[in-house]
Amino acid sequence: MDCPVARTLDIIGERWSVLILRDLFLNGASRFQDFENSLSGISPNTLSARLKRLEESGVIERRFYEEHPPRAEYVLTAKGRELGPVMKALRAWGARHTRK
Repeated sequence: MDCPVARTLDIIGERWSVLILRDLFLNGASRFQDFENSLSGISPNTLSARLKRLEESGVIERRFYEEHPPRAEYVLTAKGRELGPVMKALRAWGARHTRK
């Protein structure tokens, strides 16, 4: 794809991906269960796939904080934090142009 917008949407353009990013911006490091609790209606398989895609793209990273059993949390990378202005713009637009 030659278009940077299309390439960006290929990574973050799916609804659940954007909501995962929203949660990370609002709450910081989050565990799989945190996302399951926050994202009403997402299946575990879909959540796993979205987290994997964001991780493979370098937008988030998985950090292990316990060895036995292994437990992980997800955090934004520097690349992911650069999406902050985009997320703020989406929130501002939604606040102005959509109903509660």
